[in-house]
Amino acid sequence: MVLRANHPLTLQAFLALSPGEGDITYELVDGQAIPKMSPKKNHSKLTRPLLYLVDEWSDGRGEVCPELAITLVREGKSWVPTPDLLYIAKERLPANWDDDGACSVPPDLAIEIISPGQTFGQLAAKARAYLDAHVLRVWVVDSKARSLTVFYPDAPPQTYMGDTLLTDSLFKGLEFTAEHLFQQAGIPLD
Repeated sequence: MVLRANHPLTLQAFLALSPGEGDITYELVDGQAIPKMSPKKNHSKLTRPLLYLVDEWSDGRGEVCPELAITLVREGKSWVPTPDLLYIAKERLPANWDDDGACSVPPDLAIEIISPGQTFGQLAAKARAYLDAHVLRVWVVDSKARSLTVFYPDAPPQTYMGDTLLTDSLFKGLEFTAEHLFQQAGIPLD
């Protein structure tokens, strides 16, 4: 259900909204509060090892947060996406980081996991919007394809499957394979 307003919501109005009924997370898109896709089992199972991998690597380097809203700009309008996970390097942390609110700077990394009802194309478009808003990397994880696609601001996306080692000069020392990720998540081969 979209929270429809008679006029587009401003960033301030969106951030002041009371929480939705149940456990609904909303994103601000084109002035409307849009509910985020509710995670299913494989989505949740993938979140855990991704969080552990990035959190262990990032110790002392920055912050890793699941489901933290980010205030960005998309096509000249306020945009508040909520990636499944994000990482921000210590030197990029905003001055207001300790406030209990949405993140006010683009993260180094946004991770989105495809849920049932979503397509790779939809999340690829969202990845491009993240990059246009100055997020440095976006990972899109697809449990059906058992793949992880890395989106870069200045190069074509690269998809990792099987035992191909994922490395990135932006995250020196963070190395793993898609297969390792899916095994850690306990997602069996079809």
